[in-house]
Amino acid sequence: MSIKNRLRFIGAIGAFFIFTESFSQSSASSYSALGLGEFNYSGLTQNQAMGGLGISYGNVFSINNVNPALASRNTVFNFQAAMNYRSVNAATSSQSENLDGGGLAYLALSLPVKRGMSLGLGLNQISSVNYNIMVNGTVANSDLRSMNRVEGDGGITEAYLSTGILLAKNLSLGIHGSYLFGSTIRTNQLTLIDTAGNSFGATSEYYERFSAADVAVKGGLHYFFKVGTRSNIHLGAIYHKFGDVRGKQFAKVGDLGNASNPDRPGDVINDNDRGNIFLPDKHGYGITFEKINKFVVGLEAQFQDFSKYRSFTGELGDLGESFKIGLGGQFTPDIYSQDNMLKRATYRMGLEYHQTPYIVSQTQVTDIGINFGGSLPVNALSMVNLAVKVGTRGSTANGLIRENYVNFSLGFSLNDNTWFYKRSFE
Repeated sequence: MSIKNRLRFIGAIGAFFIFTESFSQSSASSYSALGLGEFNYSGLTQNQAMGGLGISYGNVFSINNVNPALASRNTVFNFQAAMNYRSVNAATSSQSENLDGGGLAYLALSLPVKRGMSLGLGLNQISSVNYNIMVNGTVANSDLRSMNRVEGDGGITEAYLSTGILLAKNLSLGIHGSYLFGSTIRTNQLTLIDTAGNSFGATSEYYERFSAADVAVKGGLHYFFKVGTRSNIHLGAIYHKFGDVRGKQFAKVGDLGNASNPDRPGDVINDNDRGNIFLPDKHGYGITFEKINKFVVGLEAQFQDFSKYRSFTGELGDLGESFKIGLGGQFTPDIYSQDNMLKRATYRMGLEYHQTPYIVSQTQVTDIGINFGGSLPVNALSMVNLAVKVGTRGSTANGLIRENYVNFSLGFSLNDNTWFYKRSFE
């Protein structure tokens, strides 16, 4: 390995430790108050622009953390990172409010070991929690009103190590092992208001922090066969095993400002007690048609039965069966163009339909979005990646919240195909 490549490797690994401390929530949704928050089904930026397409398709120059089997196609050193931003207009039948959230979305690194095998590592969000809800009501058998401010933030992140291996002609197997960490923090502040509009008594607060610390494993398969001289059909499948996710929980009730501090007065419910939540396994399947170096179109689906979800205290969490269907593709006008960067760029588009796990007022919330974006080459191999999703979630009927949102993901991909070349001179 050359000195130049060693420095690149050290710099890339250093970025993982630097950015681990700055990982933040890229979600902004009232529905993330339910369960363990909002889950990421759509992969990296290039996958997001195609409706999450990634189970059945990957290429040489893009890391694929959706299906680890497709890492076998990565023959160059690759480092990717991206930032996410979401703008949301949340509305009920009587009012609306604008929300937003963003942060570092992921870091990913791929190292080719030999032909048909590569190693990957990275940081990626599994779930995000980011909400702030105000609920006004009446107190039974009194003339007082209640005002509840319900807030939450945090999420679960994975640090993963994966490998993809070419087992036989056109057949690949991948394993993705991850360490789950991070915390979800939820508070509920209750204030009583009298008829004059003044607060009655002290404001009470419930504070809850669950911190995960466990491992998960994902397996993937990929197979393709030729249909003609310049076309392929790709088939892919994944299975993500979660089960009991261990961690510890601190929960306390106290006056405002006291609940989050274990040394202040209040009633401690959980004093960093060890236990677990139960997170259901996820599986997915896909099929993609590829016209080599020209265009790709694919259809994929993922499933996760959140009716099996259990919180730290064993509660169900008002969740149901969830699935996502994505239809997407990409097009490259002329991959060999030397004088026109726009012709060499890759353009992507996709559609997503998601039956979310969230059940409110006996209604299961759905999410529909259109995706687009692309990759713009900045030199022979590296590129800037963009994905935009415009969608709507829920409705204003049956006491639900309708969220019209726009998601942005902007990142870069640094590639080097000289990583394992032996140089004659340094």
